[in-house]
Amino acid sequence: MTIENISSNKLFGGWHKQYSHQSRTLNCTMRFAIYLPPQASNTHKVPVLYWLSGLTCSDENVMQKSGIQRVAAELGIAIVAPDTSPRGPGVADDDAYDLGQGAGFYVNATQAPWKNHYQMYDYIVDELPELIEATFPVNNKRAISGHSMGGHGALTIALKNPERYCSVSAFSPISNPINCPWGQKAFTAYLGDDTATWAEYDASKLMVSATDFVAAKVDQGGGDNFLTEQLKPESLMLAAEQSNYPLELVIHQGYDHSYYFISSFIEEHLRFHWQFLSSE
Repeated sequence: MTIENISSNKLFGGWHKQYSHQSRTLNCTMRFAIYLPPQASNTHKVPVLYWLSGLTCSDENVMQKSGIQRVAAELGIAIVAPDTSPRGPGVADDDAYDLGQGAGFYVNATQAPWKNHYQMYDYIVDELPELIEATFPVNNKRAISGHSMGGHGALTIALKNPERYCSVSAFSPISNPINCPWGQKAFTAYLGDDTATWAEYDASKLMVSATDFVAAKVDQGGGDNFLTEQLKPESLMLAAEQSNYPLELVIHQGYDHSYYFISSFIEEHLRFHWQFLSSE
């Protein structure tokens, strides 16, 4: 597994680095970012928080806008931020912002022309952690988090793989994509018209039937202009109530969908994950 270093920046005693690699899962060159805290070394391997970003974003958004590295450096958590989709001149795309490159929705596409490259679920669950754990001074204790489309990805991935993650959190997740315009558009394109397959990537549907639990934290801005039509946190809360899922969901009045909101509460999320990442 060959990777190429693109950039390196020191901050808070650790290192933020960008890399590219040829993905066997996505059949294209992919980029990811990693923040290695100062505690990370070959004799002291640290746990990892995987961060999944939202529509139109890349690995750069969380690393440049959230301030996540300060607390990660204090606690000793590595942060890994993959891109949000396969990319490149040979990769299928769409003119709209909410489909195609930058909008992978963290699913395994089954429909042409998307299925040749859009296998983001397998990339996040299997290939990327394998690469990270083989290359960097990290251990196999993982948490996962994300924002909006990435919050949807983090929740569904943790719910489907509770043995792989110590904890999960999300900011403003698309909580019930089978019942919102973003999800319906993406799932029709990537997964086809058989809506029964869509539920496998819907956090509310997965949570209501969950029997193996991963501690979950969700924060949602009450002033988010996507709240009612696209995000539907009430569906997630109802699902958690029905299955007694250990979900902490808080609505923060006045906050919107932006990284201003994320940067306001990212420290709470890291400290939440640290409870589980640091336990034996």
